[in-house]
Amino acid sequence: MTARLATISLCLSAILAAGNAVAAQDAEGVGKAFADHCFSPLLTAQTAQANLGPSGARIEFYDLRPSSGTAPSPVTGRAPTPGTDRRCEVAFDGAEAMTAADWLARGLAQEGLVNKPAMVPAGFIQQTGATMIAAAQLNPNRIAVVQVGVRDTSAGTRETFLSVERLHPLDEVGK
Repeated sequence: MTARLATISLCLSAILAAGNAVAAQDAEGVGKAFADHCFSPLLTAQTAQANLGPSGARIEFYDLRPSSGTAPSPVTGRAPTPGTDRRCEVAFDGAEAMTAADWLARGLAQEGLVNKPAMVPAGFIQQTGATMIAAAQLNPNRIAVVQVGVRDTSAGTRETFLSVERLHPLDEVGK
């Protein structure tokens, strides 16, 4: 019986250690996951978890009007920002706004959006702690608003976030 308990204990320890290794957060890994996946119009709630989750990021995602013809993805996290139809946001422990901004710039460059600036719509709410907010024209009908910043958590710690929200330029923001 003692040997069996020792074996079970070792197995549980290995499972917990593996889980902690996957959940370990690293600004570079989370930033890369954001840059590589959050701008994709094909991202769904399921693929967001599969592609962003291994980085250890806390993820907020929804896509209420998918471009790809797939079923809408429900809201996870905060309520939708008025006027938006999609959010892909990652957050990780610590205050790494500069690293996050670098990865945001890489994501915009990878998608060819660096030279396609747009005006941040009047009424669009800047997140608390955002150190950067900008917009890019995705196509003639949609723009993306991106934000990077550091905010306090409910646990009293600090977290860095990267966010991209998509909206239609003709939608009224703030209603």
